[in-house]
Amino acid sequence: MKKVILDVDTGIDDAMAIAYAVNSPELEIIGLTTCYGNVTAREATRNTLAVLEKLDKRIPVYEGAEKPVARGPREGYAKHVHGEDGLGNRLDFTPQTTAEPVSAIDFIIEQVKNHPNKVTVIAVGPLTNLALAIQKAPEMVELVGDVVIMGGAVFVPGNATPYAEANIFTDPEAAEIVLSSGLPITLVGLDVTLQTLLPRDRVETWRVTETGQFFANVVGFYHDFYEKTSPGIGGCGLHDPLAVGVAIDPSIVKTESIGIEVMKSGLEDGRTVPNRSGESKIQVCTEVDANKFLEHFLQRVPVAE
Repeated sequence: MKKVILDVDTGIDDAMAIAYAVNSPELEIIGLTTCYGNVTAREATRNTLAVLEKLDKRIPVYEGAEKPVARGPREGYAKHVHGEDGLGNRLDFTPQTTAEPVSAIDFIIEQVKNHPNKVTVIAVGPLTNLALAIQKAPEMVELVGDVVIMGGAVFVPGNATPYAEANIFTDPEAAEIVLSSGLPITLVGLDVTLQTLLPRDRVETWRVTETGQFFANVVGFYHDFYEKTSPGIGGCGLHDPLAVGVAIDPSIVKTESIGIEVMKSGLEDGRTVPNRSGESKIQVCTEVDANKFLEHFLQRVPVAE
């Protein structure tokens, strides 16, 4: 089993990624760290705790960054994509559990140092927590096992702007710190995640349990967003779950070793630019076995009561 820290900004696809991860015996989720992104850091923490309660899982949650490493607090969140509450406007209860008193940044550093070369970080939100951990303890770079990042649009258009993917666009400076750090990184970007669509009819089969009903309702909001913006698309993107899938089974994707430069200003702010001659090499996902991944995901999400 891989020891995993799952770093989230819990909106709808994060919720699916959490369910996928905690129901995968290949992964030992030692903690979830939260960050602003789809919602505020506090809301991401609340949503993460709520999702874990719905899944009847007790895993510690650590709240992290509230704003980018070098820019002011974010103005506006992705509520048109994920709902006012980040969970499709379906969060109708207050979690009974609370976050741990330790910060996400300190938790990441502590676990990496306590388990050298054993911890996989799956980061599916802005890269602020990981960047702050690197800045605080640069020696940890040599001690991380693997990093799987949902982020970037290397050879395809972005979704936050014509050039940039949302997680990178939210904190380009953090992305630059992480992607240039020398960490062993697999970048799971829009190049592959937009090929992994979850059809609405497959979600309807979840409604046989209370937990399944909750997830089906939440994901229904996501489906509606996709249908409004891309009529006839037939599903919603499994962006964050695919990063979990790659951590479980790297064979579902093909990768190319490429240096990545992050643009940090102008119209191309947040763009991930390939640089094959660059020294820092990232394993960039370029192809995915979408059907194999989807069936594996659906075997584990949601969990039955």
